[in-house]
Amino acid sequence: MSSSRLDTSKIMGKGATGKVGVLASPSSISSSSAATLPLTSLNHISLVCRSVEESLDFYQSVLGFFPIRRPGSFDFDGAWLFNYGIGIHLLQSEDPENMPQKEEINPKDNHISFQCESLAMVEKKLKETGIKYVQRTVEEGGILVDQIFFHDPDGFMIEICNCENLPVIPLAAGDAAARVCYKQARCAVKQQQQQKPQQQLSSA
Repeated sequence: MSSSRLDTSKIMGKGATGKVGVLASPSSISSSSAATLPLTSLNHISLVCRSVEESLDFYQSVLGFFPIRRPGSFDFDGAWLFNYGIGIHLLQSEDPENMPQKEEINPKDNHISFQCESLAMVEKKLKETGIKYVQRTVEEGGILVDQIFFHDPDGFMIEICNCENLPVIPLAAGDAAARVCYKQARCAVKQQQQQKPQQQLSSA
C-alpha cells in the first residue's frame, strides 16, 4: 500500500499523566442507575500497533480517516485520527517484534464495525489494495445483512456492514439473560448428541 509520507511530528505527540478511578462492581450497580449515566456517544477506540506510520497510512488510505492534533504533553509515541464521528488513537507498541500475529480472519473475533452504504465499493477498494477479506450474510426475519471482515496491519478486525437494515429492539434484562442461557443450553445439548454415537461405538 503506497501513499505519501506524512509529517507525523504534529500528530504523534508525547505522553501524559492520568488518574485511575475505581468503578463499582456490576452487582452493585442497578439497571436503573446505569441507565442514567450521562453518556452521549462513543468517542474513540485505542489500538496498540507495531508501526504508527504504517497504521496511519492504512486508516487514511483504506478507511478514509484523517489525522488530527494530539496533545503534545504525551510522553509516548502515537497518533490520533478522526472521521465518521469517531476517533482512532494509535499507540506505538513498546515491544513491536513480539506482538502476536493474526492470519485467520475470524468474524467472531473482537472487532469494530462501520455502517456502509455500498459494500461493493468497499470490496473493490480491498481488492485494489490487496487486502484479504471474508464476506458473510446474515438473515433475520427476511432481512439480509451483508458483512465484510478484514484486518488492519496489526491484525485488529474491522467489519464493514449494512447492519442498520436490522431494527434495534431493546430487550428487558431478564429476556437478555434467558437468551444467553438458551444458547448455552442448546450448545450443551448439541455436544451431548455428538458424544452419544462415540459412546455407542466404544461400547460395541
